[in-house]
Amino acid sequence: MRISVLPVGAVDEENLEYIRRALQKAFPEASISSSREAMPLPTEAYNTIRDQYDSNGILSKLRLLPKSEAGRLLGVTEADLYVPSMNFIFGQAHNLSGIAVISTRRLRPEFYAQPPDRQLFLERCAKEAIHEIGHTHGLDHCVNPACVMYFSNSIKDTDRKTSSFCRNCHAKALEALKSSSSSRPNG
Repeated sequence: MRISVLPVGAVDEENLEYIRRALQKAFPEASISSSREAMPLPTEAYNTIRDQYDSNGILSKLRLLPKSEAGRLLGVTEADLYVPSMNFIFGQAHNLSGIAVISTRRLRPEFYAQPPDRQLFLERCAKEAIHEIGHTHGLDHCVNPACVMYFSNSIKDTDRKTSSFCRNCHAKALEALKSSSSSRPNG
């Protein structure tokens, strides 16, 4: 399985590399790559009233990009994201297409008037990246608040959970990975 990490708009390369390494740790059997060339933020996804980007518009653009067989694509942006039914989101995934996006904007302590904390910021990025790629493997939200698949309604939820799958979600992830690798044609 392949996971590609793609910047959407300007994103710090060190942040992308940390996310790539975190995904490699969470999905050790996967081949993880990251691109230095960014996809531009789609202007049609920008909502001037909200000063945010509709993540569905970004996912639509990501879906048009070529991806390898049995691959997943994670867009990473510093833009603030929302879906029409929510004030904001940390990320979103379309599990059937294998496409996901996360926003780093609200993961920064500075967003909450806290002093900068690079390590905390990077850990939050890793958790949200693993969470969204988990969704691309068919995993749902988990009821265990320590599991990376727990729904983050606020940054406190993100901070409470770990970057690891609970026992149940880990088993589901392994099953999903086995079925995706066995369904690939030989060649």
